[in-house]
Amino acid sequence: MTAVLILICLVGILLTGMPIFAGLGLTSLIIMLLTEGNINSVADTVFAKLNNGALTAIPMFAFMAHVMVRSKVVDDLYSAANAIVGHVRGGLGVATILACTIFAAISGSSVATALTVGSSAIPQMLRHRYKSSSAYGVIAAGGTLGILIPPSGPLILYAIVTEASIGALFIAGLLPGIMMALLFSAWAVFEGWRASDIERKPWAGFGRIWREIRKSAWALLMPPVVLGGIYLGIFTASEAASIGCLYALFVGTVIYRNFGLRDLWETAYETVRTTAMLFMILAAAALFGHAITIIRIPLELVEQVVAIGLSATGFVLAVMLVILILGMFLETISIILITTPIVFPVMLELGIDPIWYGILLMVNLELALITPPVGMNLFVIKGIADAPLAEVIRGSLPYAALMLIGLIIIFLFPQIVLYLPGLSGFGR
Repeated sequence: MTAVLILICLVGILLTGMPIFAGLGLTSLIIMLLTEGNINSVADTVFAKLNNGALTAIPMFAFMAHVMVRSKVVDDLYSAANAIVGHVRGGLGVATILACTIFAAISGSSVATALTVGSSAIPQMLRHRYKSSSAYGVIAAGGTLGILIPPSGPLILYAIVTEASIGALFIAGLLPGIMMALLFSAWAVFEGWRASDIERKPWAGFGRIWREIRKSAWALLMPPVVLGGIYLGIFTASEAASIGCLYALFVGTVIYRNFGLRDLWETAYETVRTTAMLFMILAAAALFGHAITIIRIPLELVEQVVAIGLSATGFVLAVMLVILILGMFLETISIILITTPIVFPVMLELGIDPIWYGILLMVNLELALITPPVGMNLFVIKGIADAPLAEVIRGSLPYAALMLIGLIIIFLFPQIVLYLPGLSGFGR
């Protein structure tokens, strides 16, 4: 009951608009004052959490993403995808999903993916007589892939909180990410065949397809360079992030030649701002984890789960339902940092694989990005298309159903998640 009351209070605080770090920190300090009578352990707790070499991956991947966004590689990615599948009815939708998938593996951000690809794709889809709601839905759903396909910021945060292997989580997200992209593409083709008034583009021909692939080759090579090195054991996730930064700078300055000193300064500024925000949130999450441990919430939850004989399957189903509801009101980082410290000890007690659960969590959080009333991608699409929110929501609903189907598939067949990490020898 104590855990439920704290969760309700914390959600209520965050719904007032208070920043995540402030809400988590304030709740934690109140608990510590009421139980210990002081907050002397704050500094040690925060230092212990942030004194972690794996955290260097966060600013590196953020910098890499900002460089690639400013280099405007997405235009070439979208053109290549369009040339390959644009002639199929519904092919523009498939091209958009394909561009989102590749860009998600470059940026690691769902919002950045929806914003960047959407700016290029929505006008083209509307020009070829796609229903506006269908165009908005494709972008809203495709953008969510940034949360699942590595390098994903939320996956890194989950790894930091649970001390799971970042490399294992990155590799584990590949097959589920591809599966979700295929489900989205199948629906886009179905919608294309159902809407007879959509204009079909002529087939581009092998010559143009080859030219477009060649133009986008440098962008296409980034995911294999970063993830391939992790998969083959050549370098760690943090080292991969450093390699990715150097590669992004090379592409922007030497290949595209549109990334100058001013861009470098602005990119560094944005990276520092993003990193500072995430580190403040992590510090507050560390305090929250310490506070709930003081009042024995994780231990009591373990004891209650064991007492009522709840199985691992039943526990995961219950947690996924709670996260599905929270996703309608809170954004992804809040959900990860509020729920994970509470449920993780129970997961360990029940023998639930943290890598499998982490990917289930990410797919569930994809839903949070397109479910009203607080779906971030819905508001991104509304902003770039100047569209009614109701129309954006209507176009996103079929994709929300597909995400639920994907969540069920991953739940029933854990090997979709665990096969590649096991093959690559990552310890968990």
